[in-house]
Amino acid sequence: MADHDAIRRYVDEVTVEPDPIERARAHALELGAAPVSPAVGAQIAVIAAATAALNIVEIGTGAGVSGLWLLRGSPRATLTTIDKEPEHLAAARAAFVDAKVPPARARFITGRAADVLPRMNEASYDIVLVDADEEGVIDYVEHGLRLVRAGGTVLIPRVLAGGAVADPVRRDAVTTAYRTLIQETQASPAVLGALSIAGEGLLQLTTVAAEQR
Repeated sequence: MADHDAIRRYVDEVTVEPDPIERARAHALELGAAPVSPAVGAQIAVIAAATAALNIVEIGTGAGVSGLWLLRGSPRATLTTIDKEPEHLAAARAAFVDAKVPPARARFITGRAADVLPRMNEASYDIVLVDADEEGVIDYVEHGLRLVRAGGTVLIPRVLAGGAVADPVRRDAVTTAYRTLIQETQASPAVLGALSIAGEGLLQLTTVAAEQR
């Protein structure tokens, strides 16, 4: 376990974070809005770039760190980001201005994801990132899989719950939800799933067209 911790620290330390994202991270920590790690940020940027994503949804804005990483990977994309905390959204807006993200590239929605997501168009997005309300993660992922197009990807950071999912003794609701999510999606023919242990963990789910299953 100590070796794994050392590897994670090394990956985070060696990842170069652009200055605007570093400033957004510092502000997030001040607000208590835990941002994704640099290693996970770099991974989601690569996924956004590799898929040439143009339409992205983010559930859980924080202070803008993950959104900036996604737009770093795909600067032509439009990001719709949802958060119930106005203070977090205000911090993200400021971070996007600092990073010179054009206003047309970001849409900020204040509200509970459970209320907002059912009104969004299905099969209309390239990427959905789920980083909010751990207790509702399974519901949010289900919405995400509905919202992405065929071949689209749902990204779930923090899915290792600080290592708790690997501990069979842990049976709390959040750990059980993440464990169930990982197990069910790994066995599902409807998605291609990959689990990364970098940073706080990242589950990547890409939808498979019906004719390919």
